[in-house]
Amino acid sequence: MVRVLAVADEEIPAMESRVRDLRVDLVLAAGDLPWGYLESLVSLVDAPAAYVPGNHDPSTARGKSPRGLIDLDGRVFTVGGLRVAGLGGCVRYNEGPHQYTQDQYDKRARRLLKDAGKACQVDVLLTHAPPYGLGDEPDPCHVGVSALHGVLETLQPAWHLHGHIHPYGMHKPDREVGRTTIRNVIPWQVIEIEPASTHAVAGTGRGA
Repeated sequence: MVRVLAVADEEIPAMESRVRDLRVDLVLAAGDLPWGYLESLVSLVDAPAAYVPGNHDPSTARGKSPRGLIDLDGRVFTVGGLRVAGLGGCVRYNEGPHQYTQDQYDKRARRLLKDAGKACQVDVLLTHAPPYGLGDEPDPCHVGVSALHGVLETLQPAWHLHGHIHPYGMHKPDREVGRTTIRNVIPWQVIEIEPASTHAVAGTGRGA
């Protein structure tokens, strides 16, 4: 069982003083957090870490990432004992970085599936935005990604972790698609995940 700390969107300064007590094996970041904050968390946890960019993250060339974190945007990678597929950004609503049209996401999703290869199944799908119609919002800034439905069907992850849709203090319920549990991890969650794409046991979560 891999104990995962998943974070996104909202910085929780008090968390830095308690993160060591979480005893996690892996950090997964779903975007829109300051790089310095992520680097501090990873340093405190002293565990492998990976991320996908959010739409408020800086636009950088491949190879430039927060220190200690693997860039999973458009890639499939085994990290911390889990096979994780990543797809960053959100549906375009202005000219900011890491924003794509639905057609562009279709192409990015096809490339991600190609990267997954013949052994398609993964343990976790890590994205910034949720799938269209599954935990997104109707306003242009928070529409979900249509192409993620095909990604979920093909990769069949046990978990799909995302951010982007701020809960504003209200609980965002999990969604189920086939074998996959979709969870909004804002601001943070700790989830226990069994490798080899078996269903995981939910752990503790929401920071206060």
